[in-house]
Amino acid sequence: MTNPDSRNDPWHEALSCYQSFAEEVITTGSDWPEEFKWSDIGKFFQEGLERSTGDWNIRMDVDYFFHENAYTKLIKYLKKYSEYPLVSFPQFQFYTSDRFHVKTRLCIGVNKKFTKNIRLNGGGDLCLATYNDELINPNKIPNIPVPVYQYDSVFRTKKIIKSDRARFARAWNREFGSFGSRGNGDEESSYNAWFTDVMSKYPKHIHKINFENHPKYIKNSLEKLDETQFGYSAFGLKNSWKSNSSNYLKGYKSLYLDTFINNLTRDKI
Repeated sequence: MTNPDSRNDPWHEALSCYQSFAEEVITTGSDWPEEFKWSDIGKFFQEGLERSTGDWNIRMDVDYFFHENAYTKLIKYLKKYSEYPLVSFPQFQFYTSDRFHVKTRLCIGVNKKFTKNIRLNGGGDLCLATYNDELINPNKIPNIPVPVYQYDSVFRTKKIIKSDRARFARAWNREFGSFGSRGNGDEESSYNAWFTDVMSKYPKHIHKINFENHPKYIKNSLEKLDETQFGYSAFGLKNSWKSNSSNYLKGYKSLYLDTFINNLTRDKI
């Protein structure tokens, strides 16, 4: 965790969640500098993996949550897949508390028996799981039907997001020699680039959710959202939300079919 209070990260709520699921909780990143190296992200994740002592390590960002009712199911599946090096989880991404998008399958469950073969240094972000130096293909590992609820920038104000996006854009440029689609490293252009991305992705949030179905750990904070925070209305986007048939078809497939198909047809690593 890096400056979680000033970034409005829900870290108290997250730790409460993790402590109710795990035998040990390890935090990293407290000494992350303001102007950081992009590759440091994976190094901090790797540190957590190497310091952990349990049978399984689940790498959680500070805005990731499990639902309290998922504990028994999670343990059952981790035992079932004890001979696999990794497992993945569907990621429910929230911009506003009333709907979500199944963004991807997160390859974040690491079997400690295979730690010597696994590094968290792959992909474009240099922090995804690799096995024997090859990026993990989610289709080759079990997908556990226990979603990770991700609250993204829900609790941040526009001021916090501007500073955060600019900082990340500068780190990306230092690492890769280009800002890419992240603006120019100043607050205004970085925020505009981020919000443009949000506008393109919010129509994919086709799955509605009742408030009472959020994890108990985060409900109080969601209930207290005000109009200065992104998650209140996605800075106005909630009021004009609309989607199309393609997003609905892809969304329902990802929620109801992909886990079943993956576990039926995958090839083991």
